[in-house]
Amino acid sequence: MSLKIEIIKDKILSDNYFVLRNITYDLTRKNGEMIRHKREVYDRGNGATILLYNREKQTVVLIRQFRVATWVNGNPDGRLIETCAGLLDNDAPEVCIRKEAIEETGFAVGEVKKVFELYMSPGGVTEIIHFFIAEYTDAQRANAGGGVEDEDIEVLEIPFEKALEMVKTGEIQDGKALILLQYLQLSGLMS
Repeated sequence: MSLKIEIIKDKILSDNYFVLRNITYDLTRKNGEMIRHKREVYDRGNGATILLYNREKQTVVLIRQFRVATWVNGNPDGRLIETCAGLLDNDAPEVCIRKEAIEETGFAVGEVKKVFELYMSPGGVTEIIHFFIAEYTDAQRANAGGGVEDEDIEVLEIPFEKALEMVKTGEIQDGKALILLQYLQLSGLMS
């Protein structure tokens, strides 16, 4: 039996950059009891992320950039080591991630493999992120990377084992990076 949901109020609080809505709804539980919830929901669109890896060199490509939300929440310099990612902006996930890879990392990747799609913060954010991996070679470097005009991205080529250690030490705190690094480790693609 599915839950019964009735929207009581759906008010846009902000549409400055993304959309923040205040939604009041009645939820009828499977036991028949009805409860009213009032929640704020942030819709920033869906995104895609990719981890580039090189089996021969046993390396991965990550990026470091300033993230104001992490700075507000205690990250002293606001910079975060993470996987290359971006919003879909009406592109298919694979098209988006290929564009982001070349803009942010400088690598024009060949074959990409979608491994899953996940809600990353379902308590209040609508976003689904499509997760990809792709093997890269030095010959695929098309430019230095670094992002587009309003981005200041540092490209990091890191030994795979060191990246796993950086998760343990807290140097890597990006959930996308952690998930894809563990995926690579469990898949046996990297030794």
